[in-house]
Amino acid sequence: MSWFQKTVSLPSQRRGCRLITDVLVQEVREIQDFSVGMCHLFLQHTSASLTLNENYDPDVQRDMEDALNRIVPENQAFRHTMEGSDDMPAHVKSSLFGASLVIPISDGRLALGTWQGIWLCEHRNHGGSRRVVVTIQGEKRRRQVQQR
Repeated sequence: MSWFQKTVSLPSQRRGCRLITDVLVQEVREIQDFSVGMCHLFLQHTSASLTLNENYDPDVQRDMEDALNRIVPENQAFRHTMEGSDDMPAHVKSSLFGASLVIPISDGRLALGTWQGIWLCEHRNHGGSRRVVVTIQGEKRRRQVQQR
């Protein structure tokens, strides 16, 4: 059993949900080293979240943002307002989706379904850069020995 860990920094984005699957796979090429395992993703923030969802139609991302804003509007009477009117709603939205995901690894690839992608949902108007800790546990691929 082998372990690997790396922190991936993502640039600041405006509010909304975005696919980050390709960025993570590109930044964590070590996924390819595992024949089987689990990839744990942990977002080190409380006003953004991670979720698995549609990876094809970008309208789903916009619709999700609209739905979240209807569920948790900014104009509620929150007590925590010192960081701006978008901060407390961002904490609630983050708790709805969560800060972590666990995805199986099969044959050096994330075992996502055909239409699944990893989303980073930024719930602040200007949230700043975000960090995702990627931890992999699993069996590494056997390297083929070249014969002469």
